[in-house]
Amino acid sequence: MGVVILVLLVLFVRVNEAQLSFGYYETSCPNLETIVKSTILPILLKDLTAPAAFLRLMFHDCQVQGCDASILLDSDNQNINSEMVSSKNFMIRNRESIGHIKSVLEFVCPGQVSCADIIALAAKEAVSFSGGPKIQVPLGRKDSTSSSYKQADMSLPSSQSTVDGMLQIFKSKGMNLEESVAIMGSHTLGAGHCLNIVDRLYNPKHDAASTNVMDKGYEILLRITCPTKVPLTNLTFVTNDITPLKFDNQYYQDIINGRGLFGIDSSIARDPRTVPIVKKFADDQSYFFQVFASAFVKLSWTNVLTGETGQIRRDCSRLN
Repeated sequence: MGVVILVLLVLFVRVNEAQLSFGYYETSCPNLETIVKSTILPILLKDLTAPAAFLRLMFHDCQVQGCDASILLDSDNQNINSEMVSSKNFMIRNRESIGHIKSVLEFVCPGQVSCADIIALAAKEAVSFSGGPKIQVPLGRKDSTSSSYKQADMSLPSSQSTVDGMLQIFKSKGMNLEESVAIMGSHTLGAGHCLNIVDRLYNPKHDAASTNVMDKGYEILLRITCPTKVPLTNLTFVTNDITPLKFDNQYYQDIINGRGLFGIDSSIARDPRTVPIVKKFADDQSYFFQVFASAFVKLSWTNVLTGETGQIRRDCSRLN
């Protein structure tokens, strides 16, 4: 069971400034969250890897232009260059599922609910479904009218990210140090592709020294799964932790013991700024859930469009 997270008073200041609110659809689509939950449930039950995909989808959307559903736009002749062209959006999944949820809402509440809000709601449902915290997210985002794969190339972090780079990214979203380490806990779900870890295995000189500390048994396992410097297939993957379908604090326990999949995972378990927080989260799952929920809300309101800016797309994949 997830822990119900009560959003602290300080969050309301930012929510009001961004013109988001918890009762935004109270009159225009009062059953919104119930509809999203019932529509997404069959998707989550059919594909147990879907929660990780929905969470990654929200991060990749928010990281580029802001949480504005720009990642859902397909390339067309209206100066839309889909972010999906970017190699950093490799294996982004479930865009069509957001479109499906949107079509259901268009039938019940036509022209009311933005695709950007649906992404946020889908991600929070994915976390809860997997055993993580039950998060309340403010709503009222509008959808972007632009998209750029070049901006995705520039804005999305690489698999070679450092602790300094990670902290700078999340600081720009209003997160403090604890929240920055907590949002990394998203790695408790899903898997990473060999494509993103072979340098770490076979060209360690490319990494900072602190990222090369790895449990020998774990390193052998990774080399068996990813046996060549050039991946045999881009679809070869390794799970992020030993409970990849469950949202828990196993990620932090693993990285403390040298079983971090990515260099950044190993680094935050050894950097003097972050290691005390990693250990605290590893010891106290409830506390991790509390801080993660706060970080999730801050991520979800990154550079949102509200009021008269943006639009509410009728079809998430193209402009009105």
